[in-house]
Formats: sequence, C-alpha cells, structure tokens
Amino acid sequence: MRARTSGRHIREAFKSVKRNGWMSLAAVSAVAVTLLLVGSFIAILFNVNKLASDIENDVSVRVYVDLAADEEQRVALGENLEKIEQVESIEYSSKKNELDQVVGSYGDEFNLFEGDDNPLRDVYIINTLKPEDTAEVASEVAEMDNVAEVNYGGAEADRLFELMGTARNVGAIVVLALILTAVFLISNTIRITIFSRRTEIEIMKLVGATNWFIRWPFVIEGAIIGLIGALVPVSIITFVYINGFDTIMKYLAGTYFSLLNPAPFLIYLNALMLGIGILIGAIGSILSIRKFLKV
Repeated sequence: MRARTSGRHIREAFKSVKRNGWMSLAAVSAVAVTLLLVGSFIAILFNVNKLASDIENDVSVRVYVDLAADEEQRVALGENLEKIEQVESIEYSSKKNELDQVVGSYGDEFNLFEGDDNPLRDVYIINTLKPEDTAEVASEVAEMDNVAEVNYGGAEADRLFELMGTARNVGAIVVLALILTAVFLISNTIRITIFSRRTEIEIMKLVGATNWFIRWPFVIEGAIIGLIGALVPVSIITFVYINGFDTIMKYLAGTYFSLLNPAPFLIYLNALMLGIGILIGAIGSILSIRKFLKV
C-alpha cells in the first residue's frame, strides 16, 4: 500500500464500517463472542499450565537411608546423590526432624518414639532439573549402597505427568479451533457486506484498479472490526480475572500453588487478544473478497 493512497483506504474503511452499520455490528459481535471464548480458554490454559508446573515441581524423590548406615556412610551417600546429572538440589532431613513432622501432623502420642525408640529413617529429598527425570533418578538411586527405600510416587507420579501433558495439548487444540472458528465467522459476515458492493468492485476492476487497491479498504475494515470486537472481551476478562484471582488465592494461601499474577499476565493476554482480533479480521476480509476479484 503506497503512502499517498493509504489515507484514502483508511477513510474508505471507516466509511464502510459506518455505512454498513448493522452488518458491522454483526461482525463485531461475532468477534467479541468468539474472542471471549478464546481469551477465557487461554487464561484457563495458562493457569492450568502454571498449576501443573507447581504440582510437577512439588514431586520429589525421597531417599531413605539404611538404619545400619553410620554417619560417614550417610554423608558419602549424600555426596553420591549430588553427583547425579539430573539432580537440581538435595535437602537432608534427619529422622528426628521426620518424627517432629509426624508429631505435628498426627498428635503428641508419637512422642513416645523419641530418641533411640525412633523407628524412622534419615531422608534425602531430591529435586530434579525436570519433573520427568524423577523416575530415572529414583531408579539410579535405588542401586546405591546404604539406601533402604526410594519413593517418588511411582505410577501415580507418572500418571500425573501424563495427565498434565494431555491437559496442555487439549487446551492448545481448543484455542486453535476457536481462532479458526472466529476467522470463519468473520469471513462469512464480511462476505455478506462485500456481496452488496460487488457491482462497485466490478466497475473498479473494469477501469483498471489493481486487486490490492480494491482489497486494502476491506482488509483495513476487517482489522477495525476485529479491534473493536476484541475490546469487549478484553474488558470482561480483565474484570473477571482480577476479582477471581483474589478469591481463588485465598483458598491457595499456605500452599505451593498459585495462579498467574494479573500483572503482567493480563497485559500480555490483552495485547494478544487485540492482536488476534485485528489479525482474524484482516484475514477474514482477505478470504471473503477473493471470489469478487475474479472479474
């Protein structure tokens, strides 16, 4: 689009939006409804992904030291654990500390097991670089000397990782499907508007206007419709997310889990939705006008 004709195309686009008021309103409504669904699913998808990461990162490998191991052997085991490539961090918890946690959870009656009567074991708690590495690390640790037991959740942890991966994939597919649906709805709505102006397009073609000279006002018109349509869901989602965030975080207080903070998440989400609105509006116009340019 040349600079000297860009002003004319923009003016024509705005005139067309105003002139075709009801059809423009229908197109804006289609964009608003679809982007409200798209934005909601994106917000849910990203927060599910955040919670999934929190859950996955909370999965650790617990290595129980053999009761027969002396202090030197226990320290040597800790040094061997640190040498494992996939290990990010190691935390040591003595059997006294383990008993204190049991007492705190289940009551003072477990104080009977203090001192030499403590049946619990010293524990090394391993966090891996990637949650998926827990099974491999657990298997490797189980072969080491002075290890009585290794626990990481086993099949339940593996199912958790699989479930979270499935949730991410399904969410991405749903969002993509909604975006394609939005393009389809907008292109069909704009096609009706263009159909009423088909004679004008034919005349312009006959007097020598290029395809892009004719196409640009419609592309800009679609982008304007997409932008206006995106403003409504942006406002709704911003309001709902901010209020919902405060409510849900009260229930998550004291846990390792959290939602994505409204700032900067909503800034990125709103910018993405505005961009999607403009893009699908423009693409919808391009798809709609192709048929009418074949004169």
